[in-house]
Amino acid sequence: MKPTSATAHESSHGSIRSHLIGYGLSVVLTLVSFGAVMSGVLPPGYGLAVIVLLCIAQLLVQLVFFLHLGPRKGQRGNTAIFACTVFLIAIVVSGSLWVMHNANLNMMPMQSMPLQASPKG
Repeated sequence: MKPTSATAHESSHGSIRSHLIGYGLSVVLTLVSFGAVMSGVLPPGYGLAVIVLLCIAQLLVQLVFFLHLGPRKGQRGNTAIFACTVFLIAIVVSGSLWVMHNANLNMMPMQSMPLQASPKG
């Protein structure tokens, strides 16, 4: 039996089970990151790295379970568009940071300007 458009539409948006799994994983990742910061179990140099890794894990969970991005046939177009968007945002942000960095290097600081002697009359 061929799936109807309503069935195909529902399956492309995930099931209640997949949404509950995504929600559970999101809550667990949030609690782990909060607990790691508040308990102080992380050494000072590793705290930021662990939080960033947990942030990336949560981003991936939400992309897969809530935005339904992935390698499956019906999702390839959305995944490709998302990848291009991330790439363009990375270009704009890195280019802006590069321009601001170079502008900061090439600006004359006010402290190094010689003071002009005022004429005495």
